[in-house]
Amino acid sequence: MGRVSAGDTVVMVDIKGKRYLLKVEPGSRFETNRGYILHDDVIEKAYGDEVYTNKGFPFLILSPSTYDLIQSTRRVTQIIYPKDAFYIVFRLDLYSGKRVIEAGTGSGAFTAVLAKAVMPDGRVFSYEMRESMIEYATKTVKNAGVSNLVEIKKRDIREGFDEEDVDAVFLDLRTPWYYLDQAYSALKPGGHFGCLVPTTNQVIELLKAMKEHKFGDIEVEELILRRFKVVAERFRPEDRMVAHTAYLIFARKLACRDAGSWYSFRMGRAWKNKLPSDES
Repeated sequence: MGRVSAGDTVVMVDIKGKRYLLKVEPGSRFETNRGYILHDDVIEKAYGDEVYTNKGFPFLILSPSTYDLIQSTRRVTQIIYPKDAFYIVFRLDLYSGKRVIEAGTGSGAFTAVLAKAVMPDGRVFSYEMRESMIEYATKTVKNAGVSNLVEIKKRDIREGFDEEDVDAVFLDLRTPWYYLDQAYSALKPGGHFGCLVPTTNQVIELLKAMKEHKFGDIEVEELILRRFKVVAERFRPEDRMVAHTAYLIFARKLACRDAGSWYSFRMGRAWKNKLPSDES
């Protein structure tokens, strides 16, 4: 993929670093506040080359990364930020061949991230109730080139998931604590559970509910990304930043009989009276 072909999706970057996702179509033109660019002038250009508007402003031509696809997704719902998305993939231990359940699908941006993580031999099962979101997410996944790895299902997950013994379950819902039974049933023993919520009271409700289920090795985390001005003469942090996006909760499905004791094992409280005297 060294040169741009008709039908390709490219990233156009202006001199201030603003990025635009563009599907190249012969005969069309890309309108900007710095003039327009003919799509025909982009075709056959090498990735990493530049093209000029009719007013003489340069734009860099790049192939889109998964990061670009997420950032360019129209926010019909709150999307998962890249800093969180790729860390979630890492924490859920996803790679080729893994099977993962997601609920809900939303815009489909994170669905595409999951699919790229498990490609080419894995599978993503995404559950969503809203028909409009399913239609939008289907387009997002198609544009990302991973439709063959994703199955989007219209389902109220109170009824449970179709799949069993999956490697991971990820919930992006307002009230995830209501669906822990369904997540537990779908996971394989030791499987990874993940969840994203934006507020502290949601975290508290989820932790309370998890105490009543066989989940252990629980972690609650928040990621903060700080950008810097890339000017050597005045290198310093950017003036603005996205401070808080969401809280991330991770856990594992336990199979042991005394699973509840592992809920707070890091603090040692659950095991205080259960360990041999020389270990307590």
